[in-house]
Amino acid sequence: MASSWIDEIPSLKELDEETKATLRRLATRVSLPPGKIVFRPGDACVQFPLIVSGSIRVQRVTESGREIVLYRVTANETCILTIASLLATEFYAAEAMTETEVIAYVLRAGPFKELMNQSASFRTLVFEGYSRRITALMSKIEELICTRIDVRLAERLLQLMDQNSHIATTQQALAADLGTAREVIGRTLNNFERSGWVNLSRGSIEIADVRALNALIAVRRD
Repeated sequence: MASSWIDEIPSLKELDEETKATLRRLATRVSLPPGKIVFRPGDACVQFPLIVSGSIRVQRVTESGREIVLYRVTANETCILTIASLLATEFYAAEAMTETEVIAYVLRAGPFKELMNQSASFRTLVFEGYSRRITALMSKIEELICTRIDVRLAERLLQLMDQNSHIATTQQALAADLGTAREVIGRTLNNFERSGWVNLSRGSIEIADVRALNALIAVRRD
């Protein structure tokens, strides 16, 4: 059915029927494999994605080569860098890469701007998504400044842990997620291992004491 993809994105259900019809007519389906670069710093923004499934990681790479994950875009979410770049006709200032297979429908810059001008429901969709992302980014900045790295690492490990208490990740990936250096993550993980909270192996972490990590989070201090 022509409208089925719109039905798969909850936020689009609130759009008026004319706007939905425009999206059905002009949006193009794309499928991106894991590890695909979506945009790089200096790229022009030429389209607005509507994510049906999958995850895209948006990150900055510092001059020293350190990666810092800014946010992730998943189903029913929007990318604030894309919105800002489209509205201001600016180049991207960060990098985006797919973490999983991504299914999306993309709207070219021209139709996007027309809908922003003509459709109140589409403007609401775009700016509500923008506002939520800005709020999340502000929370992340506050966490970076105010929360100790051991607490933030404990939280991230519990988020990533599967039902078997196993995590397939690297210290570099954790460092990028938490906005710190790989060496800092390495030292903190070694401390966790000495305490009996985790077991480390190459590219893998096993959580040995969930209660201890939760206790650390519960008594967080600056």
